[in-house]
This record gives sequence, C-alpha cells and structure tokens, in this order.
Amino acid sequence: MQTSSDREAAAAAKAFDVMVAGHLCLDIIPTFPENTARHIEQIFRPGKLVNVGPATLSTGGPVSNTGLNLKTLGNNVRFCARCGEDELGQITLGILRRSGNADGIQIARAMASSYTLVIAPPGIDRIFLHNPGTNNSFGPEDLSPALIGECRHFHFGYPPLMRRMYESAGQELQRVFRIAKDAGATTSLDMSLPDPSSPSGQVNWREILEKVLPHVDLFLPSIEETLFFLRPEDFLSMKAHHQGAELIDFISPAQYSGLANECLGMGAKVVALKSGHRGFYVKTASQQKLRTLNQSSPLDAANWADRELWAAAFVVDRFGSATGSGDSAIAGFLSAFLRGLNLERALRCATCLGLQNLRVMDAVSGARSWDETLQMMDQPLPLIDPHLSGSGWRWNEQHQLWAGPADPLDGTAR
Repeated sequence: MQTSSDREAAAAAKAFDVMVAGHLCLDIIPTFPENTARHIEQIFRPGKLVNVGPATLSTGGPVSNTGLNLKTLGNNVRFCARCGEDELGQITLGILRRSGNADGIQIARAMASSYTLVIAPPGIDRIFLHNPGTNNSFGPEDLSPALIGECRHFHFGYPPLMRRMYESAGQELQRVFRIAKDAGATTSLDMSLPDPSSPSGQVNWREILEKVLPHVDLFLPSIEETLFFLRPEDFLSMKAHHQGAELIDFISPAQYSGLANECLGMGAKVVALKSGHRGFYVKTASQQKLRTLNQSSPLDAANWADRELWAAAFVVDRFGSATGSGDSAIAGFLSAFLRGLNLERALRCATCLGLQNLRVMDAVSGARSWDETLQMMDQPLPLIDPHLSGSGWRWNEQHQLWAGPADPLDGTAR
C-alpha cells in the first residue's frame, strides 16, 4: 500500500507541478474615456471616428488565466497550446515565456493566431470580437508525452471553443486525455458554455463526456455548462422560461446532485460545479476509485471520498470584473489538491481565489501568493447565502461550508 511519504517522494521527482493546456488567445482591450452613453449604438455608428485610450494586451483563455494564477500560487507551470508565427502569436508566446515554461506551445506556420478584441465602454455590456485561429487546429499531435511526463498534473480547458476537440464525437479530446494519463499525470478538465446555435452547441456532449470522463480525475465545469451538456432540453426550456437570465439561481440542490452523479458514473473521480455567486459545489467518488490516482497525487483518499460539500461564495467588498473568475477558482482548487489539503480546505481555497479575482478588472492580477491566500482562508469573511435551506443540507460552522444530506461532516440544518 502506498503511503503519504511515498506520494510526496513521487511528487518531488517531477520537475513541474502542472501542465495547463487548451484554449489560448491574445486579448486586445482598448480603454474608453468616461462618457454619458448608455447604449453601444450611441458610440459606434458607420463613418464615425471613435477616440480611445491606450490598449492593454494580455493573454486570455484557461492556459493563460488558470496557468498564471497557478504560477502566482507557487506552482511550477508548463503551458501547452497552439499559436501562429504571426506578430500576435509572438506577443502571446513572449508573455507566456516571461511567466512560466512555454516548451509545450506549438507554432503553427501559415495560420493566424487567436485573438479577442474586447469592446468595453464604461457602463455598457462588453462586446467580444473573437477569432479562434489556431485553437481550432489544436490536436493530440501537439502534445509531447515526454513534457507531460515531467508534470504531476495535466489540466485542459475549453474544448467547446476548439473545433477538433468536439468534432468526431470527441475522439481527439479522448486521445488528449489518454496521452496525459499514459504519461503518468493526474488530470482535470474545465469547460465553457457553447452558443446553442453554434457548431459546438449542436454536438452530442453527453456522448463526448462518456468517452472522455473515464480519463479525467477532476471534472470542473460550471453548473450551467453541465446542465447544457447532459440535459440540453431542460437547459433551453429553463432559459426560455426565465427570459434568457442566468440559471444559477433556478437550479435546485437535487439537480446539482443528479448531474454530479451522472458525471461520476461516467468515470470522473471528483466533480466540482462552479456556481458564480452561489459558490462552489463538489461531489466525489468512492475511496477505492480515488486510490487509483497516479503516484504523484498527495490526495488523502479517506478525506476526499464519498463527499458532497458546498462552499458559499464570499461577499465582494469591491467589485472589479468577473472576467476569469472561474479560471481563478480552479487554480485555487488545483493548488490545494496538488498540495494535499483536505477537501474542506480545497473548497475554501477555490472561493478565496474567486474573490481575489472579482476585486480586479483582469483575470490574473488579483491572485495573491500561497501564503497570503492561506491567511485569507482563515479570515471570517462574510458569505453570500446559497439558499440551501430545507434541502437536507447542513451548515458546518468550523469549516464555514454546507454538508450534503449523506456527507459525514457534522452540521446543523438552517
């Protein structure tokens, strides 16, 4: 039987803590002066010259957002994605090289790099002009088993925004995770919500997940994404009923459990459902299944097994932007996982990183160091009520979170 010291020794033998792979783009964000306009058509009209301020250039997507936050938290990070050899690609590559190891970035010649033009006048909803570029051509051949083998963990983000990952019923996404597993890494998968009318919104995501989740240890989508992937008819009918509003407030705790159970049944070991202002929900597999994780994982299977917990989100004392908040929460959760924290602390770490992100305008500058984050985790910060009363969930004062109906953690009904 493998001991915790055996796992620590195996982890120490790896040169990198995590490879972050998947969607990557360059965000171009012009600054707009303060104005009285409240509708986009008041600013943009045919033939009009619009004066703007300096533009900010930053990398975007989970490779950048989750990867850079993991780096700030003290992890040794290796990036893996595709970009072109054009000037946008060179800027993207340069930013990542200054922040981590970019050996896994593949240069696609004669292809345009991905970029997003972010139009965000003050007081007006943002508009994104996005070119997926080289993300659409990313495939299993862009992975190096040798480079992954030097990493304890492999994280992949946003396959719905990468054409080859959802075409052919997800066969190439399945190959990506098989390669990572064969290289000896634990694995995690983050998702994005497709436009239902787009090509990625028309594929059978249940079929894709049935192929992929047997090779995924930690599945980390949002609750809305999971509802869309597994029950698209319910998602669309609820969207219509609530006039296009976010569905987070209208999905019951019982629906969370049902969706998580389906994902666990497909093969995932840990299912965490990001839920915005309602917090971070998690449900886990049996101890027997968790013990199958690779040797480089310091996870305490006894603590993490057969759990169902819900960490409420923190009240935001000063709001900047929600850009990348889910990516940040994942960075917190993965950092706790890689450091062997118990599940209760891992959830607290995820919500702390979410709060850090919400305090700033961009996706990465809010993240604090690991020591600062540990201090923040122990502070009695006010929480947003996730409205779990009467659903069998119990409040645990010590850990400041909710325990599910069958979770062994003590708690009181509210």
